[in-house]
Formats: sequence, structure tokens, C-alpha cells
Amino acid sequence: MTRPPVPPFDVASATVKVRAAEDAWNRRDPAKVALAYTPDSRWRNRSEFINGRAEVEAFLTRKWAKEHEYRLIKELWAVTGDRIAVRFVYEWHDADGQWFRSHGNENWRFDADGYMAERHASINDVPITEAERKFRWEQGVRPGDHPGLSELGM
Repeated sequence: MTRPPVPPFDVASATVKVRAAEDAWNRRDPAKVALAYTPDSRWRNRSEFINGRAEVEAFLTRKWAKEHEYRLIKELWAVTGDRIAVRFVYEWHDADGQWFRSHGNENWRFDADGYMAERHASINDVPITEAERKFRWEQGVRPGDHPGLSELGM
């Protein structure tokens, strides 16, 4: 099976891939999100190293149990062949109600069938107040008319 679009990517197909990833992560279903990665996918997420779909699913389960009201926007940064670079921002709050805006960059490499084989993410969390939030759509996929990162000046 393939997971279109598949490499080699151009700007248009990479943009589709980035938005599909954003939508999936905003749905926050660890089992479904994990299916976008190769069975032997390798990740670095902050200081954590993750190998394979089972570890991806376990990681996402822990992540979304901690990061409440998670809302994410991804934006294509660069693309070549089977690689896509993305910048992203997400907002969430912890169990104590403290809001954060997390800024990051990801480097992705895909196999020939369009599954992500590698994901390298660097992320920084900035505490914000509830009033400083910019991502205020209903929980789930970002509406098509909601501005992206560049339009928000981020």
C-alpha cells in the first residue's frame, strides 16, 4: 500500500503531506497517527529516541495525556526528493492550567511508499497566559479559513 503523496516531493505535494500530518495530529488518535510511519520508523523528539510504530503510539498516548487542549499548526519550510522540513507551533495546557506555546522544527524522510521513516524534532516550550492564545478553534482539525503561522506573524 502507498500513502500518497509519495516522493519525490515538490512544493505542492509536500504542502499536502504537511497538512495531512497536521490534521492527523490535531485529531489526537495515537493509533491512527502511528500508521503514517514505517514499522521501523526512527524518531528523535526533544531528548527522546523512539523506534517503530509501537513506540510512536506509546509516545503519542503519553504526550496527549499531558498536553491538554492541544492545537497545532505546521508549515512547510523546505522540500527535496524524499525529505521535508517543517516548522510548527502548538498550544496546550498542563494539568495545573498553565498554557504553553511550543515552537519547533522537524526534519522528515519518507520511504518510496509515502510513509515517514525518520522524524527529527527540536521543540521549545514558552509559558503563555490563556489570553495570549492564538489557536482558538474547536478541538480537532484546524478550519480551512484559520490563518497559518506566516499569516499569524509566527
